[in-house]
Amino acid sequence: MKFRAKMIDVGCLNHFTRVVNTISKLTKTCILRLTPNNLYFVLSGKVASGGVGMWCELSQANFFDEYQLEGVAPDANEICLEVTPENLSRALRTSQNAKCVKIKLTKKHCPCLTLVAELPTLSSVSRVVTHDIPVDVIPRRLWHDFKEPSMPDFDVSIYLPPLKTMKNVVDRMKNLSNFLVMEANLNGEMNLKIETDLVSVTTHFKDLGNPPWGDDGSPGRSQSRDPEVMAHTRVDIRKLQQFLMGQQVNPSKAMCNIVHKRIIHLILLHEDVSLQYFIPAVA
Repeated sequence: MKFRAKMIDVGCLNHFTRVVNTISKLTKTCILRLTPNNLYFVLSGKVASGGVGMWCELSQANFFDEYQLEGVAPDANEICLEVTPENLSRALRTSQNAKCVKIKLTKKHCPCLTLVAELPTLSSVSRVVTHDIPVDVIPRRLWHDFKEPSMPDFDVSIYLPPLKTMKNVVDRMKNLSNFLVMEANLNGEMNLKIETDLVSVTTHFKDLGNPPWGDDGSPGRSQSRDPEVMAHTRVDIRKLQQFLMGQQVNPSKAMCNIVHKRIIHLILLHEDVSLQYFIPAVA
């Protein structure tokens, strides 16, 4: 079982750092799944029992100049590690001006992801900073928990408004309530609502547009749906705020799929990165 990778391009390093920073804001620990072509950050929260879920996919060729992987077995050429994203984020932040960054799986006092950054210097003496980030190797028998989640059979799919605008609205609403209702229809309209004994507040968004899901992801029930009718889900406002606060991916597309009264499925797409986040309904 071996893994080593190398980043030289500063733009790629900064982009990778932003992705890891985003993950670190969403969860304290997650699974880093390494395959020959992709890296995945996975949080397999049991949405049915109230936990959030996350799936972030990166194409390794768009980040790394060198990438070598030998998985646990010839018929299972991948490695699954439990990591603390904040530790990886902190190591990457100290490497922002590095001439190159190498990441490899090592065995110190425990399994580690060792990050070695070669920093620029004015003299002929090289400066190298090494970070050993402890990880746990996930045994193969548990891998089934960390496969890509299936697309939920949603009632409404809609493009999100600018995430900064949405964050400002949710930040204000959080001061008034612990819960938020998110509702949308197939006419490109979305509302964020809170209701308490003392106050009722609704923010309306319109002309957002609805994604044209093709045969591969198109659920039957949304196609025959009245475009005016809202699908809604009530969620813990802190979980939505956490997602909006941590966002550093700067997506080219941001979408939300609503499974009526069950799940909010948020999707951010940016060239070589996709991030999915699942927030369960609360009663």
